[in-house]
Amino acid sequence: MILEIASLQVKAGQEAAFEAALREASPIIARSRGYITHQLQRCMETQGRYVLLVQWQTLEDHTQGFRGSADYQEWRARLHHFYDSALVEHYDMVLNWP
Repeated sequence: MILEIASLQVKAGQEAAFEAALREASPIIARSRGYITHQLQRCMETQGRYVLLVQWQTLEDHTQGFRGSADYQEWRARLHHFYDSALVEHYDMVLNWP
């Protein structure tokens, strides 16, 4: 399992519209091969800062499968205009405990 962490800074005043757009766009990513789950979390200290956490079966399911698809182009068109900045990184599980 791979965890994609997208650190997003949403343009000021666009937070509610971004959250609504992500809710509507969620089925797009959810139907991708290798997708497991995703969640959006809002930063409590910094206005407009979010992390999008997506679990994938493999790195390639995200980087080649989803990003190389027509679904990604739709996802991008619906969401990317909300960001002032975005940083996407992938993580591999090292330790897991209850």
